[in-house]
Amino acid sequence: MPAPPSRIAEPGRTGRPYGPDVIRRQVVLEEHDTSGDGRFAIVVRRSVSGNDYVSSLWLVPLEGGRPVALTTGSVRDAHPRIRPDGRAVAFKRSPVGGRHATDTAHERGLLMILRLRGDGHPAGEPFAVTSHESSIGELAWAPAGDRLAYTAEVEPPRFLIDAPAPRGSGRGTTADARPLGRRIARIDWRYDGTGHVDRWEHLFVMPARRGARALQLTRGDFGVSGIDWAPDGRSLAYVADPRAEADLRPRTSIWRVPADGGEPVEVLALGGAAHSPAHSPDGRWLAAVGVVDADALDDESPTLVVGPADGSAPARALAPSLDRPIGAWHDSDLNGWMNSGQTRPVWADAATIVALVSDRGRTVPWRFPVDPASGDAAAAPERLVGGPSADAACWTVRAAGGRTTALGLLGGRAQELLVVEGSGPRARFRTLTTLGSAWQRGRLRPEVRRIEAPGPGGTVETWVVSPPGSGDAALPTIVDVHGGPLGAWAPTPSLEVFLLVSRGYRVVLPNIRGSATYGRDWIRPQLGDWGGVDAADVHAALDAVVVAGLADPDRLGVLGLSYGGFMVHWLVGTSDRFRAAVSENGVVNQVSAWANSDTGPEYCRTSLLGDPFSPEGVEKLWRQSPLRHVASIRTPLLMLQAEADRRCPQGDNEQLFIALRLLDRTVEYVLYPDEYHVYATTGRPDRRIDRMTRMLDWFDRHLGE
Repeated sequence: MPAPPSRIAEPGRTGRPYGPDVIRRQVVLEEHDTSGDGRFAIVVRRSVSGNDYVSSLWLVPLEGGRPVALTTGSVRDAHPRIRPDGRAVAFKRSPVGGRHATDTAHERGLLMILRLRGDGHPAGEPFAVTSHESSIGELAWAPAGDRLAYTAEVEPPRFLIDAPAPRGSGRGTTADARPLGRRIARIDWRYDGTGHVDRWEHLFVMPARRGARALQLTRGDFGVSGIDWAPDGRSLAYVADPRAEADLRPRTSIWRVPADGGEPVEVLALGGAAHSPAHSPDGRWLAAVGVVDADALDDESPTLVVGPADGSAPARALAPSLDRPIGAWHDSDLNGWMNSGQTRPVWADAATIVALVSDRGRTVPWRFPVDPASGDAAAAPERLVGGPSADAACWTVRAAGGRTTALGLLGGRAQELLVVEGSGPRARFRTLTTLGSAWQRGRLRPEVRRIEAPGPGGTVETWVVSPPGSGDAALPTIVDVHGGPLGAWAPTPSLEVFLLVSRGYRVVLPNIRGSATYGRDWIRPQLGDWGGVDAADVHAALDAVVVAGLADPDRLGVLGLSYGGFMVHWLVGTSDRFRAAVSENGVVNQVSAWANSDTGPEYCRTSLLGDPFSPEGVEKLWRQSPLRHVASIRTPLLMLQAEADRRCPQGDNEQLFIALRLLDRTVEYVLYPDEYHVYATTGRPDRRIDRMTRMLDWFDRHLGE
């Protein structure tokens, strides 16, 4: 028998139900930065205007006071970086209507500066320091506040056959004209969320004033990210993989380049990928996140490492036995899936690194003590918050002026700015804003329960989300499988769950084997066994809810995106217990997906899926392909697909649709133009609304009485 359900949030509250149109009212706090003295933070607030997304910068006093809008207008203001003395903020401003709703790193825009008073309030109007729009990625102030470093796409194009021509010449490659063709010699020519990777981003430094000339510091057939200034302002660290074979076996490392120009030097390399560099206050040490072992598989979590900033000795893991990933590894559409790079570790002082750690579906800041003399761990790491705050799902973290702040989900609310108060076991989060969740006010609040479902490989932690006041009645129930499989559901449900609950469904969110945040022993059995132990755990979680009397066994549905879409396809092909199913950007045929996916070959290696280089390898891939069970699928299936998806492309999913249509099964296939893999969160608002409307109607049609 399963353990009795335990409520992990306040009881459900009735209110206005959520409908698909709520997407037009949804607000997301995307990212934040904190002033060096810890007096104020600046957050990015994204909202919907028509069929576009707009975003503005807001000042949040950390010592008390109301938030103040710093910028307004029909623009996308993003990536705020506060000058070290707190007297200015640099940011990127893009026009609305970009090709991708929240992919601001690849929208063209201007590098802007807004001068601030000592309290963070504006001291004038923002002004542009670049004279033309470019695809700016990241920003960082020099320690003295006199220069800005940034990444931006550069010429010449990598693969384009025709040479660029001036705009309006009527020929050649321009921003609004197709190239003659592409000559491809590497397998890194495409990436989901970007499309064709025709140009790399490289590192620039410029004086922080109007019309200043920028100096390009890096060049080559590789991209640059994760920039961080050394405290003396003489050099910068960045992330890159300049090796000729980087497209075949990617392994980023940390490099250093003089701020005035010069030859880059590799200073921190691991067996696997390293990223997110952060200098210690004295510049002696460099912290980073990465995988230590060269042949690591997906069961090895990225960990926190520290090494000499000059590269004179190898980096060492601060907590090698932690067995939990550094960064935000939970799935939610309430955080908007933006700015994953903002989860980098930060030095709170010379002896303390603060980093987000994901543990059992929750993500909160942890404190890692460091010996300033040796760079070694000075003590075991520990969570910075406890009690109900430990159920938070944070997305970004900052530590400055003795304060630790984070953007995160807590208590069923959309993402807000949180600050850690207190220390030791009594430390808690205090919510500083309502900017991100006010749109939820007066709306239905679901009941969330946590159950421990007995599974064949151990307890499956599962969230059960129900309509308020439904009690223990047996309701039509939908199991929602997260992506990844290295994702995890958090205690705060996603927006799609709010909508399903508003229609009267109970929703089951299991963290099955293969889910991140539960350690290598929970991931390892699923490697190379897609549709095996993971499917058994989905059934176990659903069985537990049925046994508890919460689910009507004759009215069960299944839903999932990406790997979750794979699981939908697999479950309906190997089970007849579901009356309705919705898959999104799923996986159908592992043999073809091996090369059709933008990350296929390397991902298949680290997840042990297999390769097509031998009959045995092909058989292994085919064994884990839902297409092999297509003749057994009789569950009505709605397939939703983003046409520009490079991760799980339409060519894969079309195979299942065509086969089901030839078998005369109940199936529909919906294509959304121009959208990428996580369009459900980042896509154009009207497409997100259509997606949610079709999903709800499908379940209503097939799970109704």
